[in-house]
Amino acid sequence: MKESWRWFGPNDPISLAEVRQTGATDIVSALHEVPNGVLWERDAIAARRDMVAKAGLTWSVVESIPVHEKIKTAESGWEKLAETWGRSAQNLAREGINTICYNFMPVLDWTRTDLTYPLEDGALALRFDYPLYVAFDLFVLKRKDAEADYSPEVIARAEARFKALDADAVAKLTATVLAGLPGAEESYTLDDFRAQLARYQSIDAAALAEQLSRFLEIVVPMVEEAGAVMAIHPDDPPRPLFGLPRVVSTVADMDRIAARIETPANGFTFCTGSYGVRADNDLPAMLRKHGDRVHFLHLRATRREEDGMSFHEAPHLDGDVDMVAVVKAALEVERARGVQIPFRPDHGHAILDDQSRKTNPGYPLIGRLRGLSEVRGIARALSAAL
Repeated sequence: MKESWRWFGPNDPISLAEVRQTGATDIVSALHEVPNGVLWERDAIAARRDMVAKAGLTWSVVESIPVHEKIKTAESGWEKLAETWGRSAQNLAREGINTICYNFMPVLDWTRTDLTYPLEDGALALRFDYPLYVAFDLFVLKRKDAEADYSPEVIARAEARFKALDADAVAKLTATVLAGLPGAEESYTLDDFRAQLARYQSIDAAALAEQLSRFLEIVVPMVEEAGAVMAIHPDDPPRPLFGLPRVVSTVADMDRIAARIETPANGFTFCTGSYGVRADNDLPAMLRKHGDRVHFLHLRATRREEDGMSFHEAPHLDGDVDMVAVVKAALEVERARGVQIPFRPDHGHAILDDQSRKTNPGYPLIGRLRGLSEVRGIARALSAAL
């Protein structure tokens, strides 16, 4: 497997020189400064590629070219925006960056309720606290008809949690949910968010899945013609949020996406943390089933909590994800295809000096280095055995 590292560009608190010292050889990045829906020009791509190369690294994976909300909602002009997306992908391929990660999550990208959840060993983790999320939905956002999505027991727990929050805690929760986590291209006020949700009132999972297919029918031929591959990232969390549909959460979703356009260019980012939140997802089996379409790996582990809906980021080798089995499946896929699949250690605990330096939530230096080292060890040992 090809060791890579997510880098958020020149404004990332972690420098390329520091990334080089982790042992990673490849960079996962994007032109985050380009507004959503605007063409990525070749000159800008080349300049970023050369910046990475000067540090002794290779920019090999794009994460991500954001998909404009008008594409997801099929609003007037969405086809032109899709074509712009495809042209950006072509420009990337022409500058040597051929693996393009993207997602199709409505409105919000990945979502958490706590960015500094303390663990027993003193590490700080990301967490999705389901009762707290429900409390935000019902009593802060006050989404219309939200009560219909929850049982009386869940509502009672959420209300108790909300009553225990002071004004500062409510403000912090609101910022955490709506301000946009690393890699997200949008952030919202409460009113903005309500307006965005209203755009999806008549869009269910079937409609969103169909629109994803229509988007792919436009862009996959463009990407394939340029010699690149697309790799859709699963939903995070892999369940509906705020009444918004989810369409990349299970093996059935992967089956549907693969069947709609039968070419390896229409592929997957296999994120073990996202898929692993659901106990009904068999990760090694999913990876093997769609191994010919998996072009990028996010390796992290989550720990499902007692209520079955909450979870937090676990150590890479100590969550609900059987990382050894996943890496073994990935190595088997690589051997069958004769390729190296890039992976990155996804997320990580804030440990040691991470807690005293500024880093993006979920993307500390030492915490990710620990994850990279652990996965590297698994891969080396399994490769020797194979």
